[in-house]
Amino acid sequence: MSTAKVAISISKRTLRELDSLVKTRVFRTRSQAIQKAVEEKLGRLQKSRLARECAKLSKAEEQSLADQGLRADAKEWPAY
Repeated sequence: MSTAKVAISISKRTLRELDSLVKTRVFRTRSQAIQKAVEEKLGRLQKSRLARECAKLSKAEEQSLADQGLRADAKEWPAY
């Protein structure tokens, strides 16, 4: 995985807490801690975006489309 350097500004309090996590070996470095935090936040945002998009779907319309697909597929299934 390639990486890029970035500069950020954070509060002194947050930096002290971050350094405490590094000191107690929760994370190897500040960079690792910040990278994990950003990845987690991006993952949460992606999941909430997916949930918002799913909420826009019509349950009845989606069920109808699924039923149509099953009926079409059923014609191709062998008889048992």
